[in-house]
Amino acid sequence: MGKTELLFSRNMEASIQSTIKEVWGVQNIQHHDKYLGLPSFVGKSRFQSFKAIKDRVWAKLQGWKEKLLSQAGREVLIKAVVQAIPTYTMSCFQLPKGFCKDLEGMFARFWWGQRDQERRLHWLKWSTLCQSKFKGGMGFRDLESFNLALLAKQGWRLLHSHGSLFTAVFKAKYFPNSDFLSSALGSKPSYVWRSIYAAKAVVQAGSLWRIGQGDKIKVRTDH
Repeated sequence: MGKTELLFSRNMEASIQSTIKEVWGVQNIQHHDKYLGLPSFVGKSRFQSFKAIKDRVWAKLQGWKEKLLSQAGREVLIKAVVQAIPTYTMSCFQLPKGFCKDLEGMFARFWWGQRDQERRLHWLKWSTLCQSKFKGGMGFRDLESFNLALLAKQGWRLLHSHGSLFTAVFKAKYFPNSDFLSSALGSKPSYVWRSIYAAKAVVQAGSLWRIGQGDKIKVRTDH
């Protein structure tokens, strides 16, 4: 219990808060903290909530710019290091599109050898570099698409990991009488649920039924 903390609503009475703290033997926190590097709460300023990711990417790129790197070296560092930095966050939250573009702009400037405030010509746009090498690109990640793919994995877990605490919590709150594919966004959803729900179309597009008894299949709509 040493790592456990509570955050109470302003509407909860002080006597109830004290009782809960005594039962659990933990303290309440006065501000929104981070857990495993992720923000506990994401407010309206989402750019600010994920600012630490940009700071980490910027610090990495600035350190490498002082070194003489070949084009192959830049490719390895972009793919293996800086594009991996936001991966854990993207598996839980949908990053704003503008935020993804900012990160990709940083990657692109590093790729074309830009230093400090100097401007270098970008001979190809980043979306082209994100294509596979067989199609003339470099195989870099499209962050927005990769973000949705990671969130779709969480949606897949909601469909199949019926015994997990993760599924039990989300099912009880957002789709108690149906499954993930039949769920609705609902009113006042959390940012995590809103993020996973955004990837539902990806799960639907890539899923199909393996026919058993067929009693749960909607013939007109299911793949």
